[in-house]
Amino acid sequence: MSNVQNPKSNIQCPPYICPPNLHPVNIFARILRRWYRSIPQDEFGRLLWGKYFRRLFFKLTLWFFGITIGFTLLYAVLPIPVTPLMIERCWQQAWDDERNVRLKHDWVSFGEISPHLQLAVVCAEDQDFLEHEGFDFEAIEKAYKYNKNHKRKKGASTISQQTAKNVFLWPSRSWIRKGFEVYFTFLIETVWSKERIMTAYLNSIEFGDGIYGAEAAARHFYGKNAKTLNRQEAAMLASVLPNPLIFKVESPSSKVLQRKQWVLSQMRMWGGKIDYDEPNTPKKSDK
Repeated sequence: MSNVQNPKSNIQCPPYICPPNLHPVNIFARILRRWYRSIPQDEFGRLLWGKYFRRLFFKLTLWFFGITIGFTLLYAVLPIPVTPLMIERCWQQAWDDERNVRLKHDWVSFGEISPHLQLAVVCAEDQDFLEHEGFDFEAIEKAYKYNKNHKRKKGASTISQQTAKNVFLWPSRSWIRKGFEVYFTFLIETVWSKERIMTAYLNSIEFGDGIYGAEAAARHFYGKNAKTLNRQEAAMLASVLPNPLIFKVESPSSKVLQRKQWVLSQMRMWGGKIDYDEPNTPKKSDK
């Protein structure tokens, strides 16, 4: 069979494999030529790189805000199928010979999550959840002072911040990720209701190795759905949230059991339920 030669190159290939002008080299050359022509020039033909990069930055900024705001609006009404943390954990499991790849995650609506569990995570993680707008500045100040004098670091992330991190961002810690976390926290606090933030949080949080969300945790640990979790079960699930890969629901340490009792005492102070319409946050006690 005769070969077809592209007149713009010396590359030959069979026509059924590579039609004229469709060879990768030619495609790349056209892309490069189009990119070069997009760079502004002055009247003498000199490239204006500063103007080009300003335009590029402006376009990328518009794309960033458009995509992030778009996903935030979509996730305000649609289930969140998977998170970056789930993907990273599956990758880690795949490369660990002693662990099996496991991803248990079942999205449920706000009404299908036990009110006891909602209250338990508020008591355990963020007792000002209903009152702040995404950030607890008092807790941040306390954590900053504590961390200056202790090797073991103390966090001050709210439920809103944890939700923003879990849903939109990669798990590793860095100042860049923290900056994006602030941005996404502002977004979800602006667009979502507190009920929606709680729903996303309890559907994406990690309760154990490969177990994500209230429904998967309830079925795995207690053989029931998330709506029927009682106070004791809810308090136990909330007690492992600081580090669910170390603290175990099925074999709780003395520290976890102690934390569970503290969570139960806080739940009693709250009156056993959360009122999203008229929040009445009791005075907190230290852990």
